[in-house]
Amino acid sequence: MDIKVDDSSLLGALDELAQIGAIEGGGCARLALSDEDKAGRDLVVARMKALGLQVQMDAIGNVIGLRPGREKLAPVMTGSHIDTVRTGGRYDGNYGVLAGLEVVRALNAAGVSTRRPIAVAFFTNEEGARFQPDMLGSLVYAGGLGLNEAYAAADKDGLSVGDELRRIGYLGAARPGAIRPSAFIELHIEQGPVLDEEKIRIGVVESVQGISWTEYTVSGVSNHAGTTPMRLRRDAGYLAASVNVFARRLAREMGGHQVATIGALALRPNLINVVPNRAVFTVDLRNTDEAKLKEAEARVAAHIAEVAKEERVAVEAKVLARFEPVIFDAGLVDRVEHHARALSLSTRRMPSGAGHDAQMMQRLCPTAMIFVPSVAGLSHNVEEHTAPADLVAGAQVLLNLLLELAERP
Repeated sequence: MDIKVDDSSLLGALDELAQIGAIEGGGCARLALSDEDKAGRDLVVARMKALGLQVQMDAIGNVIGLRPGREKLAPVMTGSHIDTVRTGGRYDGNYGVLAGLEVVRALNAAGVSTRRPIAVAFFTNEEGARFQPDMLGSLVYAGGLGLNEAYAAADKDGLSVGDELRRIGYLGAARPGAIRPSAFIELHIEQGPVLDEEKIRIGVVESVQGISWTEYTVSGVSNHAGTTPMRLRRDAGYLAASVNVFARRLAREMGGHQVATIGALALRPNLINVVPNRAVFTVDLRNTDEAKLKEAEARVAAHIAEVAKEERVAVEAKVLARFEPVIFDAGLVDRVEHHARALSLSTRRMPSGAGHDAQMMQRLCPTAMIFVPSVAGLSHNVEEHTAPADLVAGAQVLLNLLLELAERP
């Protein structure tokens, strides 16, 4: 039976969800466990129920909609997240969840019953924009983080995950990980320029880069910018600036998949004519090779120690997140490629530069990812865009693959 994704249904669902937390320029701001996130969750849960799915909410706020199978076997699961960064687009995460629901809608419309159940999930706080670590919900689901530790994570205003889950009504009763899938497939926009530049329709994702997030707090001495000789300064801002330059140079020198970013920086007192006495900044390091990621971490740490000694400033480091690289299931990766080529879609095997819930789910079951192009590589940006034809193509690959997996014994 030839079952097709309905383009108007999928695109309409994406448009509807994009209206919740909409910001100027066409983007979205639905930070995890905010009022906007609650509204988005309510919409997606309503869609799940309208499709006849059995909806389960667990103790970290992950939501799973289950379509029963002919037999009581472990389900095939798909999904992603619906939280965004403050200046997010309408596709990051949302596409994978709503495409999963479109698969269910198409199967319902065709009257198809699968051997295994099919589950569609969305996970809590994937972005890490409000609470750290990122991918928190799927990490708890996979057993990599305890509930109490997750509940205690707080945002910049001191509001905790546990309290916010209760406030918005998404502190569920189910045990995270109670539904252990036979396989997990995540459909996502690439969030990078490779597929768009090479005019490739489907990215066949083989791995996810390891991620290292560290926050550094530097304590120096404030002083007059005009009267303090350079040799007598204890400038916290200078160390932060030196790390920014060093990290860029290091990434270029190491080459390969090594990247480095200083994404957040705050100075105190942040005045034009005062030497900063405090700097707080983050270092984001990523690599597909764990040994090289450790090398980058060590070299950044050594640079910071050297400059701190020279400048006579104190430094405190706080690890915000640390995940090793993940290799996806080779058999499932092959099936993604097979189904894309069966639809005459061009493919490219590639790593993911961003973190995803799929890398956590790989701890529980065979896992793979499907990428579609991001125009100009833009993501975490209100101008994030993927052509409708590519959105539909990715969803069709997902449908065909899930249908195959759901018929396996």
